Amino acid sequence: PEISGALGVCAACIRSQPQKALAIANRVHQKMRDEFGLPPSPPAGAEGVSCNICVNQCRMAEDEMGYCGLRRNRSGRLVGVSANRGKLSWYHDALPTNCVAAWVCPGGTGAGYPRYANRRGVESGFKNLAVFFQGCSFNCLFCQNWHFRNETFSTPFHSVAELVADVDDRTSCICYFGGDPSPQMPFALKASKEARKKAHGRILRICWETNGCLNPDLLDQMLEIAIDSGGCVKFDLKAWDRSLHAAMTGIDNQRTLDNFARAVEKIPRRPFPPLLVASTLLVPGYISPLEVAAIAGFIAGLNADIPYSLLAFSPQFLMRDLPLTTKALAYECLQSARDCGLNNVRLGNVHLLV
Repeated sequence: PEISGALGVCAACIRSQPQKALAIANRVHQKMRDEFGLPPSPPAGAEGVSCNICVNQCRMAEDEMGYCGLRRNRSGRLVGVSANRGKLSWYHDALPTNCVAAWVCPGGTGAGYPRYANRRGVESGFKNLAVFFQGCSFNCLFCQNWHFRNETFSTPFHSVAELVADVDDRTSCICYFGGDPSPQMPFALKASKEARKKAHGRILRICWETNGCLNPDLLDQMLEIAIDSGGCVKFDLKAWDRSLHAAMTGIDNQRTLDNFARAVEKIPRRPFPPLLVASTLLVPGYISPLEVAAIAGFIAGLNADIPYSLLAFSPQFLMRDLPLTTKALAYECLQSARDCGLNNVRLGNVHLLV
């Protein structure tokens, strides 16, 4: 089987000997995070200020930084990003985009016209405001956008007003990604509300692409905005096996799975266009048809109509020594997902398949 030299342990060993394998993986995570000036693990001192934005629930002592690198305890209060200022960048992207949900969303298909889409079919002539949040609540060794770690501390803060100012009359959707939007969810929620006010009732969908490990109360708020605006929440379900997930991302996946099930409960509020979309990156040697079948079975058991996208892997970051996803692996995973009863499964990034 394929094995990443950086991780130093294979998927079979992670599953069969999780304690030994995770000890190896944790050393890799700690070394990498030290190189970027990030805490090796979520701080959890008995004394300190707590952050309850995500699953890590960092408890920071004086002058200690949170796991995401975006907040610090200064004199008993958290400073850094907030609902009013964030670490982010953004750009306009003509529709249709390469968004994970483009194959089912109003911008890429016209789904929900005329309430949620400006045209029947592709929303040509309109654009997406793509908002990249720096910082992340995970530590994926295969991160496809790992460069943000070089910018988290060096780039300036931006305000909600600065972001909203770039929403114009041809902007029909805003998509938050990263990194991950979870650690800066208060900012994203405020910006979304201000942007929709500026739109004066015209179509402006709000979407998120996330690892899903945020505070459930914040999840509920983002789902409400997505429901009302015609947007969606895209969960990146990276792995099913808890040990495998922890080895690859540094963090347990139980909150993500719980939040996904919580989000499914909101689907009857707006069944169409899809409110919830799932995706999995097909990392060779680690995300196998067996792993995909477990994830797909979980999704199908909640709602078989949830769109599920399997994404071809591009060698990046510490796992750049792995190969591209093969066509054989991709189509075997696709069949596994369909065999589990899902009605809407597709392959993404097919140009990367070899």
